Amino acid sequence: MENLPYFNFQTFPDLMTSQSHHDAKEDAQDLGKLGYAQELFRTMGGFSNFAISFSIISILTGAVTLYGHGLKMGGPAQMSLGWPLVTFFTLAVVCSMAELASAIPTSGAMYHWSCKLGGKGWGWFTAWVNLIGQIAAIAGIDYGCALFLTPLVGLEATTTNLLMVYAAILLSHALINHFGIRLVAWLNDFSVTVHIIGVIVIVGALFFFAPKQPISFFFARVTNNGEGWSYGWAFIIGLLQAMWTYTGYDASASVSEETVDPRRRAPWGMVMAVAVSSVVGYLLLIALTLAIKDIPSVLSAKDASGNDVPAVIAILIASLGERAGTLFSALAAMAMWFCGLSAVTWSSRVIWAFARDEGLPASNVWKHVSPKHQTPAPAIWLCAIAAFLAAVYGKAYSVVTAISTIGLYISYILPVWLAWRVRSTGGQIERGPWHLGRYSSIINLIAILWVIFLCVILCLADARTWQSILAVTILLGLWYGLRERNHFKGPVWSNQ
Repeated sequence: MENLPYFNFQTFPDLMTSQSHHDAKEDAQDLGKLGYAQELFRTMGGFSNFAISFSIISILTGAVTLYGHGLKMGGPAQMSLGWPLVTFFTLAVVCSMAELASAIPTSGAMYHWSCKLGGKGWGWFTAWVNLIGQIAAIAGIDYGCALFLTPLVGLEATTTNLLMVYAAILLSHALINHFGIRLVAWLNDFSVTVHIIGVIVIVGALFFFAPKQPISFFFARVTNNGEGWSYGWAFIIGLLQAMWTYTGYDASASVSEETVDPRRRAPWGMVMAVAVSSVVGYLLLIALTLAIKDIPSVLSAKDASGNDVPAVIAILIASLGERAGTLFSALAAMAMWFCGLSAVTWSSRVIWAFARDEGLPASNVWKHVSPKHQTPAPAIWLCAIAAFLAAVYGKAYSVVTAISTIGLYISYILPVWLAWRVRSTGGQIERGPWHLGRYSSIINLIAILWVIFLCVILCLADARTWQSILAVTILLGLWYGLRERNHFKGPVWSNQ
């Protein structure tokens, strides 16, 4: 039987150190074989690599900001059944991506994988769809943070106030990312502590001090969708809560050029981020759901000015009192801020890697690296500005998150599909030290079918979502066919 590193935990590198018997110079030489110079600081250890994906998944962001959406659509059963269902299929996707990250450890991630497996056209399209998904993700994360933070600082949740707080959050993330990867890496590591302790404190408070529903309530199938949808269809639409939470784990691959021993640590960072989030997130959902006193009152909660209150804030305040509820809501907002910080790091590296290969308009600007801080400063600021505009365009939070989820998952699955296609026709795929062995094809196929399902239902849920996706697809197709097909040269190795 082939060696299967995924099941052999002895191959899991020491997450707590940055070197661990491995010299970063070896990684620079490995990168040089692909035609790229080492331009970014390679200082991230295995734990930091895991931390950035874990922070972007952020169960205190996706699972919390879209909790009301899930509760409205599928009720408590959305949490008890929907979360593990999505977790199972997400693990198929992340494992399929992890073996590609091990084989091609560059900041280009999915873009480079698609180029390697299908050619520059597939790579170009993958990069653009991924960037659109990432920008929408930053918008969803930081706007969700603004939704929590605005009432906590004593401001009315008006559109103007929300946009002001949102802009301030984006500005803080851009500034910190600009001034150094060491600070970002340290904050990402600290973010793991905030998320874990935050969940433990919230779950503990709800279990020990809040009145609780019987355990049977956690499996109750009720819907308040207001659209006249059947329960089954509403439940499927409600899966967006878990689907959007499980995005961003490709960040471990996107910082490969800043990670020591990325062929092992990047894939493990991705897989462990999903695995740990699944367990911690489920505990949080159990505690929040059993603390609900009345579903309609949670979904219709208003503040003193008549503005909507996020469902989780309503649950915490109703269960634990105004002071404790506000404190725990602030803890969730802090976790969301860390999530957004990591998301800007993640997105800026992909923009930088794509611009390095002349894939963007004004690539000479976006591929610039700050000589002093050795960070892709222009790409960082582009992320912040584009994310602000995306939130203004998207308006409806569920639409922004749906577009983000679709864009990211299409970019995730394209290289997986290309790899599966090569194997299905008898071809060979280059493998790194982390791979799925003889199970690659079946796990890849499960991942592909899941993403097709995911994209279809999210497009059907809201006309604005599929209209936006269709318009982007047509524009990208025309742009590539009329200009980039002859202009874009692809990664360095494709021209050697």
